[in-house]
Parts: sequence; structure tokens; C-alpha cells
Amino acid sequence: MKKRNSLYHGHRFPAVVISCAVRWYFRFSLSLRDIEELLLERGVVVTYETIRCWCDKFGTKFAQCAKAARRKPASTWHLDEMFVTLRGEPYLLWRAVDEHGAELDVLVQKRRDKAAAKRFFRRVLRSNPVPRKIVTDQLRSYPAAKADIPDSLR
Repeated sequence: MKKRNSLYHGHRFPAVVISCAVRWYFRFSLSLRDIEELLLERGVVVTYETIRCWCDKFGTKFAQCAKAARRKPASTWHLDEMFVTLRGEPYLLWRAVDEHGAELDVLVQKRRDKAAAKRFFRRVLRSNPVPRKIVTDQLRSYPAAKADIPDSLR
């Protein structure tokens, strides 16, 4: 019987250390130097460049597992917008959140009209299943944009 090599075969560090570093990088959005420091506190001396190589090599596997484990969005969505200042100019940050507080999508635009709301609706509906109910604030462009979206996408 032929012995199969591990995914981590040929690496200096154990699989537990490598997978832990990759998970920290992708799950918590830590920098490579932060991960290097966290591993050093646990007695593992490794450079940030090595961690970068691990994330390049094993990151796709972790991303696939994380995507499969992600909870499906709830059937009630809350849409809102707020003004933010970027480089001294005002922009609108459109945000969609489900009833559990999980962020579905974010979009930054200059405008706050029917076309902008319609673009945001289409973007959110393209990447998530159709909700049962959509809760919005009293912005008049939301009902106008919802009326233009086909019934199959509502």
C-alpha cells in the first residue's frame, strides 16, 4: 500500500502551526508581521515572508472551507446609507445587513438617487438569495428602485 503525503509535507513546521497562521491571516485580517509576532509569543520563530508563502499556497483551501461554513443570509434585510468623507469629498456608503447583523454588501458611490439605489439593489441581489422582506429608511429612491427591479429578483 502506498503512503500518501500530507498537504504540508516538506515544510519545516508542523501542519498545526501553518494552518493556524493561515487561518489568522484570512479570518481576522491580521498583517503578516502581526502573525509573526503572535507565533513568536507562542515560541515559534518564523519570518513574515514564510507566512506570506504559506498564505499564497494554502489560502485557497482555507477560503473554500470558510465559504462553505459561512451562514446563509437571513430572510429579512436592512438597507441604509450614510455619508462618509474620503479625500475631503463626501460619498455615500450603502450597506445591506441581514436580521442577524451579518453584513451582506457595501457600496460607496457619489450619488443618492434612484439609479444609485437600483445599482446597489442589483449588486446585493446578485450575490445573495432573494430575501422575504427588505427594510429601508424613508429615502424615496428605494421604492422607485424596487419598482424597476423585475419580480423574479425581488
